[in-house]
Amino acid sequence: MRRPRLIFVAAAAAWSIVSSTAHPQAKDPPFQFGLIGDMPYMKTQEEEFQRVLAALNATELAFVVHVGDAQSSPGDYYSNPETGSLPCTGQKYEALYRSFQSVRHPFVLTPGDNDWTDCHLVREPKLDPLERLAKLRTMFYPDGATLGQRTIAVESQAKLHPRFESFRENLRWSIGDVVFGTLHIVGSNDNFGRSAEMDKEHAERKAANLAWISALFEFAKTSNSRGLVLMAHANLGFENHWPAEPKARYFRPFVARGQPIPSYPTAFADYVAALTDGLENYGKPVAFLHGDTHLFRIDKPLYSAKTGRLFENFTRVETFGDPNTHWVRITIDPGDAQLFRFEARIIPENVGGRPAQ
Repeated sequence: MRRPRLIFVAAAAAWSIVSSTAHPQAKDPPFQFGLIGDMPYMKTQEEEFQRVLAALNATELAFVVHVGDAQSSPGDYYSNPETGSLPCTGQKYEALYRSFQSVRHPFVLTPGDNDWTDCHLVREPKLDPLERLAKLRTMFYPDGATLGQRTIAVESQAKLHPRFESFRENLRWSIGDVVFGTLHIVGSNDNFGRSAEMDKEHAERKAANLAWISALFEFAKTSNSRGLVLMAHANLGFENHWPAEPKARYFRPFVARGQPIPSYPTAFADYVAALTDGLENYGKPVAFLHGDTHLFRIDKPLYSAKTGRLFENFTRVETFGDPNTHWVRITIDPGDAQLFRFEARIIPENVGGRPAQ
């Protein structure tokens, strides 16, 4: 996705805002993992990204997840080729792979639109997004394991659900009785609306993602997990699905009196419905981590279709993204009924760098 013109960084350094009916169990110690996304883009940010990787390597973490857009959009590259390297090429993928492998922790990537769907924007050589997706799957998703210098075992939808044998990037693993799952949902409207071929790809991937969301909730329930963490690239536009009253409250300061509250139809509505369905029958803490719009935030943006009230046990975290090159540390504390704590980790040397485009 192209970089937004407005970049917002939340002022609070650490928020713990997930409520749960689960009873705390203190026998297992807390652990932490790192969240990054939408980086590195331009050459300046590539230098800043190395500082982020150094900070991750200096911290004891169970794993690191990159929620996609590990390179700039080709459209951004062509607007100023001097500021970066051409995305989508084999050389670029190799450079990203080496940087991920420099992390001493288990490392997981879930793809973003810049990583393959937008590769049709490369002028020379002409690239096929579906061929680029196949290349990503081969390079970044080894069977049964993560990337990184230390790996952990993971299960893929491709192995667990033969109907979706291509989707090796949809992963599942558990640590400390918490279930983690990645979903291949991307920005740029989830690759929908550009061509008949891409619409077919979108429909197949959406079917896999919807089945995977259902399976992850079911696994979290049957395994008596303490909670569930879902990770994807796309901002699903939760605000489009709010009830009238909170939507009016949210937009009132920004919409002229008498004008309709905006609503933007997207390809993400089915995903929001699937998350809602899962939460109606799962009362433990759920976190949804994503990137895409580069606006660091922590909130509770999902409402129950049954009650019209927000799900107190659901928290969305959007990580930093270009041009703000920082990371988020997430603590899982089994002794805390709220389970999750989220902390913005600001890299001092990266503060006040390249301005937004």
